[in-house]
This record gives sequence, structure tokens and C-alpha cells, in this order.
Amino acid sequence: MSIRSLRTRLLAGVLATASIAGFATVVTAAPAQARPASNAVYSAAMQRTIPVQILNRKQGAPTLYLLDGLRAPNNDNGWLINTDIVRFFANKNVNVVLPFGGAGSFYTDWERRDPGLGLNKWETFLTRELPAYMAKNFGSPAGRNAIAGLSMSGTSALNLATRHPSMYRGVASYSGYPVASEPGFAQGIGVAVGQVGGDVNNMWGVWPGGEWLANDPALNAGKLRGKRVYISSGSGGSNINPVSDPVKFAQLVPLEVAASIASVQYVDTLRRNGVNPVVKITAEGVHFWDYWQARLHESWFSTLGPALGA
Repeated sequence: MSIRSLRTRLLAGVLATASIAGFATVVTAAPAQARPASNAVYSAAMQRTIPVQILNRKQGAPTLYLLDGLRAPNNDNGWLINTDIVRFFANKNVNVVLPFGGAGSFYTDWERRDPGLGLNKWETFLTRELPAYMAKNFGSPAGRNAIAGLSMSGTSALNLATRHPSMYRGVASYSGYPVASEPGFAQGIGVAVGQVGGDVNNMWGVWPGGEWLANDPALNAGKLRGKRVYISSGSGGSNINPVSDPVKFAQLVPLEVAASIASVQYVDTLRRNGVNPVVKITAEGVHFWDYWQARLHESWFSTLGPALGA
């Protein structure tokens, strides 16, 4: 067996094992009671209203779009449930926009309506409909935007910034998988989508055809030239014992190992395309919110804040 074939099988197995173990239940736990959203924004593309929490609500301030993980609840957002973002951003000159929902969608425009996940046109919502709402109601300046996400949405944030470079000045990925169309990673994405009831063939078509290559950040890395980019992941190092706590280990460690592999490869691709990212890839760190909260803080001061002039 070739090294490439072995790597492909290993990565697919890592992602599948972690998904089957139920990692996303840990990554984004549903709240006991629904949190009221600041605004209800109608999406003509998705033919429904999307709840959106908007922090700070300052007229004329730049905007940071912050995306949720694989099991994003429809009535809340993982960043609000699991981190200190309300307090952290309270004194910052930025409006932080947190859409609710999008579980398993990769925040992209799906090719077809899915029997399980419905009509997903998140790219249209995030790059056209929601920015228009922010401009109308908060005077958000065009082009003074940044976007960030974790795990599933780390991939999404990089993909959206790559596909819409005139819209975003900065982008951050925390434990994302930005080599989306590569063997192993593509199969892992399929497993993840399936875990929340969707069929990945309805998203970008049948791999490796359809829209897979057009939605792979690594294949389009040069479009981030001139942008501020932040890439982070742990490498699965922790004090979790796989023998005494095998469930927790499977939930938190393998996905971070895969994210590290993908992120290291992507950073090399960025640099070869003339992009100089801020990189935080550490030996320690697992697939969980305390790690992502720390990276969000760091990326704000190093990358996102300077990109927005905030």
C-alpha cells in the first residue's frame, strides 16, 4: 500500500471514529432553554427566517461574522453557550454577528434541497442577505468585514473568504479542515454531514466532481493574498487517558489530530501562494471550546482586530 493510500485511510478512519463517537455533542451542547436572538433576518434564498445574535450593535462599526460548529442549534449559538465572547467583545469597536443554525451545512450553498437538512443557501445568506441587513440597520461599511469559525466552520470561514475576497479583510480558522477535497478529508466531511442527518452528495455533488474543488480553500489559496489570515489547531496532546476515558478521548483527540494535519498542509499552501498567515499550531490542544476561546482572543489581537481597524 502506498503512503498516500495509507494516509487517506487513516484520515478517513480518524474522522469517522470521532464522528461516530459523538464528538459534536460535546463540541456544541444545546442549551437548556432557547436564548432569544437579537434579530430575525429573513432569507429569501432559504425561504425562512434566521435568528441572529448581534453583539455591541454600534452604528457604523465593522463586522465580525462568527460561525458555529457541526451541530449548531437552531435556537442558540455555541460561541454564546460555551465561551466568554459577550464579555470579551463588550469594549471592542466591532459588531459581532452570530447566526443561529446551520448544523451540518458547512455554511455553503447546497446544490440540492436535502431531505434531512432542508434548503441550505448559507453562502448567499452570509455574503449577500445578512450583510445587506447589517448595512441597512447598523450602517455597516462595505468591505470592513472579517469572518471566523471552528471545526466545520473553520473550513467554511476560509472558503467564504476565498470565494468572496472583496468582502473580507480578515479570516480565522480554529481547528478547521481547509483541504476539503483531498481523499480522507472529503470522506470525513461526508461522515460529519451524515451524523446530523444530511447527504453530502446534495451539498457539492458526488466527490470529486461537482463543486468540491471550487469549495476547497487550499486549491484557491492565492485569493487570500493581501488579507490577514489566522490558522490554528492543537495536535491532540492532552492528559486524557484513552484507556480509562476512551469516549472522551475519541470525542476530543482524533479530530484535532486531523485538523492539525490539514492546517499544517494548508499553511504551507498559503505561503507558496504569497500569503503570510499568523499560525498557532501547538502540540497541546484538543477539539473543545476552551481551546477555541483562547485562540479567538489571540486571533482578535493579532489578526481580526487589525484587519478591521478596530
